[in-house]
Formats: sequence, C-alpha cells, structure tokens
Amino acid sequence: MIERYSQSEIEAALKALNSDANKAWCIKEDKLHSEFKFANFVAAFGFMTQVAMLAERANHHPEWFNVYNKVVISLTTHDAGGISERDFKLAQEIAKLV
Repeated sequence: MIERYSQSEIEAALKALNSDANKAWCIKEDKLHSEFKFANFVAAFGFMTQVAMLAERANHHPEWFNVYNKVVISLTTHDAGGISERDFKLAQEIAKLV
C-alpha cells in the first residue's frame, strides 16, 4: 500500500516539482492542485485526453474540472488518505505536457 506523505515530504516534493514545471502547482484543500489555461476548448480537451492516457497507465486518476479553455486538476491518493508519491509522479508527467 502506498503511504501518505508527511508535511515535510510534501513541501520538498512540491519545491522539486515547481522547479521543473512551467506551471506552478500548490496545495489546495489538502490536494496537489494546478490550473491550466489554453487557447481554446479544443486545446484544453486535447490536453485532458493526454492526461487521461497518463492517468490510465499509472492507474491513478485526477479530480478535474473543465470549462471552455480552462482545466483545473487536483491530485490525491484516496488509498493513502492524502497526498503521496503517486500524486507527484503524475503531476510531473502532466507538467511535461504543458
């Protein structure tokens, strides 16, 4: 079973993620969170399709929301009861798409 990260582990992993990411991630409502804005709906939906493929391969699925050109993603590991290594790995893969 995957283990929930401690606060210090979250802070270190978030710092590392944001040092490599074009779009900053943050912690919001105890979840790893980011918002993305695209030129139009087709670009946003294309991004979501790519994320869906990554999530399916990782067997780890985001909580997300889309309106027109905006995509909001929150990651948490329900089995761990919070944020885990699994969330940061998926966030790193998502960051590579942007």
